[in-house]
This record gives sequence, C-alpha cells and structure tokens, in this order.
Amino acid sequence: MMIDTKAIEKHIEGILYALGDNPTREGLKDTPKRVAKMYEEVFEGMNYTNHQIAEMFGKTFEEGIDDYSTTTGKVVVMKDIDLFSYCEHHMALMYDMKATVAYVPNGKVIGLSKIARVCDMVGRRLQLQEKVGKDIADIISEITGSEDVAVLLEACHSCVSARGIKKNSAKTYTSELRGGFIDNPSLQIYLRGGI
Repeated sequence: MMIDTKAIEKHIEGILYALGDNPTREGLKDTPKRVAKMYEEVFEGMNYTNHQIAEMFGKTFEEGIDDYSTTTGKVVVMKDIDLFSYCEHHMALMYDMKATVAYVPNGKVIGLSKIARVCDMVGRRLQLQEKVGKDIADIISEITGSEDVAVLLEACHSCVSARGIKKNSAKTYTSELRGGFIDNPSLQIYLRGGI
C-alpha cells in the first residue's frame, strides 16, 4: 500500500476548514500539499512489512565471528541511535527517541549502518513505542538469524508534553528482550552501560 498524498491533501484542507481557518489564504494555500509531502516522508515505513525491511537492509558478513555466543559474552551493541515515530493514539510525535540494539551473532553480523536504517524505517509508522521495539527486534532477528536480541528505547511523547498532562521532562522507557538477554547476566550488563 502506497501513501495516497492526494487524499491527505484533501483531508488536511478539510481539517483547516474545521478549525475555522481559510485554506486559501496566503499562509495556508500550500499547507495541504506540504503536509502530504511531509506525511509521505515521515510515514514511509508504513509502505513496508517487517520482512520487506529485513530484505531491504539484510546485508550481512560472516568472516571472523566464529567465537560469538551467549556463553562467551561477546555481543554486538549499538547505542544512542536517534529516531522518531508517531503515536497511533493522537498522531503525536515521539521525539528525542534513542535506541540501543544488541544481539549475539549467529554466524553472521549485520552492517552497523543497517541497524540504524532498520530503526529509522521502523520508526516511520503510526504505532506505540512498545511496537517500535518489537518490530526492530523482529527484523534484526530475521536478518542475523539470532534469537538473542535486545532493543531498548527511550523517548519523549508530545501527547504527554504538549497536551493533556503537559509534563515536559517525562520520558518513556521500553525494552524488548529475547533469548539470553532475558536471564543471562553476562549479556544484560551490556544493556546497563557496562561495555
């Protein structure tokens, strides 16, 4: 399913009317088109399934990683990956989002830039923060063949900071832990900053 920018333009124009404004005035006349173009960009991930994203960023390398395992405590960890997403409840921005992605290679590793690209593409959907972590973990697991995957997320939610309760400094933390990251202390230390 591709994003229908013409339909978005039409609906944004209707929203502007519903807000009591005039979509034909100078400052708003191109707003529906701009919003549609922005939505096409920020919701790009909605065009793809997790499997398609895994295929898109699935380049792996096998050389020199034979001794990685849950028993050796060797793990790949990428921290502070910037991304954003939009809450499906209010279509509100989840911002200042940072991801930590960790996995124990199962005979192959994914290129580091691909980890960041997976996070970025998954974020470009309407969803809950918990789903962002689950989908990233699903994709990393599919690409690497590893069952030992962890995704930690922290984010601010504009539906909390800019409306409703208006708590500007509140952050939400979520974790998706699989395999050895659930109960193996030698792997969990990587998630607490013990590298």
